[in-house]
Amino acid sequence: MDHLERLENQSIYILREAYKNFGNLGMLWSIGKDSTVLLWLARKAFYGHVPFPLIHIDTTYKIPEMIEWRDNLAKELNLKLVVASNDKALAEGMHPDRGRIECCTALKTEGLEIALKEGAYEGIIAGVRADEEGTRAKERYFSARDEYNDWEFREQPPELWDQFKTRFAPGTHVRVHPLLDWTEINVWEYIDREHVKVVDLYFDQGDGKRYRSLGCAPCTSKIDSTATTIPEIIAELRATKIPERSGRAQDANRGMEILRKDGYM
Repeated sequence: MDHLERLENQSIYILREAYKNFGNLGMLWSIGKDSTVLLWLARKAFYGHVPFPLIHIDTTYKIPEMIEWRDNLAKELNLKLVVASNDKALAEGMHPDRGRIECCTALKTEGLEIALKEGAYEGIIAGVRADEEGTRAKERYFSARDEYNDWEFREQPPELWDQFKTRFAPGTHVRVHPLLDWTEINVWEYIDREHVKVVDLYFDQGDGKRYRSLGCAPCTSKIDSTATTIPEIIAELRATKIPERSGRAQDANRGMEILRKDGYM
C-alpha cells in the first residue's frame, strides 16, 4: 500500500465514522480542489452515492466560472446541493471594500451559521488540511464547536493512534476533517491518479498565470505560472517555497486565526 492509498483509506474510514455517529450530517463544498477531492472520497466511501447534502456558502463574490462549474458537476453527479448565503448582510451592502475580515465574517462565518441552523446539522465535513495554513494545523479530525459555533483549540483532546473522539455532549456541533493529513502535493497527486475533475482556473489559460487557491474574486489573486497540466503543477509545487494561500487577502495579519476561532469554515 503506498502513501496515497493509506491517506485514502484513512479518509474513507473517517467519513464512515462520521456517518455512523452523527445523525444529521452535511459536507461543505467550496468548489476548490480539496473539497472536490473530499466529494470524490465520499462517493468512494458510500459506493457512488453521497448520503448527505453538499453545502456551498455563496458570498456572491466567487469567481463566476466556479459557480458555473459547481452547478454543472452537481447536475452531472445528481448531488443534493444546498446553497446558503447571508442575504441580510448582502442587502445591507456588505462587500470586501468594507474590510476583508468584516466581509468574511458576515458572508462566510455568519453565512455558515445560517446554513447550520436551517439544516440543524449535527456535524459538518470540511476539506481542511493541516499544511494549508497555521491555524488549521490545530484542528482535530473531529473538532467540537460550542453553542455559539466558537472554537477553543486549547481545550481539544488529543487523537492518538487513530482513537478518534466521536462522542460529544448533546447540542455540540462537530466539524469533521478527513483530509487533515493530506498535503497540497498529495491532493494533486490524487487528482492525477484518480482523474478527479477540477475547475480549469487552476491551470494557465495562456496568460502565464493561474489560481493556486480559489476564493472570492476581489480577494484572490493568480500566481505567475505556466502550468497547464497536473504533472506540471506538482513539479512547480515541489520547487516553490511560496505559501499556498499567499494570494488570499484574508490570511494577512492573523486574519485566518481570528476568523476560524469565531466559526469560519
